[in-house]
Amino acid sequence: MAGMVSYQLVIDCANPERMARFWADALRYKLEPPPDGFDTWRAYWRSIGVPEDELGEGDGNDGIVDPEGRGPRIWFQQVPEGKVVKNRFHLDVLVGGKRDETPLETRKARVDAEVERLVKAGASVVRVHARPGTDHYAVAMLDPEGNEFDVV
Repeated sequence: MAGMVSYQLVIDCANPERMARFWADALRYKLEPPPDGFDTWRAYWRSIGVPEDELGEGDGNDGIVDPEGRGPRIWFQQVPEGKVVKNRFHLDVLVGGKRDETPLETRKARVDAEVERLVKAGASVVRVHARPGTDHYAVAMLDPEGNEFDVV
């Protein structure tokens, strides 16, 4: 049997650099440095023939990586069309702790603190998932381009 398959997550967007900066902050990733021999991603993309009108603004940084090397690379791909309908795939930002190890009030406080941090970074709150009598708390949010994600 073969080992784990390597993969990267690709997210379509209008402004890759803005999205890379937001999600690097949200996931505690870092902006991916340009390949060896290049000062910027823009210089790298030009060297392989990417047209100027596809490079966007800034230095062209459109990828983020886990600083500890455990999580997947995430690449933000510029596309001409905007988001139209609900995502079929979304991220959960897990900050609350495990249900069997962390009391609900502690999980709620952690989630709320993270939500506050992400709102300052450019996200917006859609709704809070909490029902009296249940041991669950999460907040649905939108990233700067309107993609849904949850903080749990």
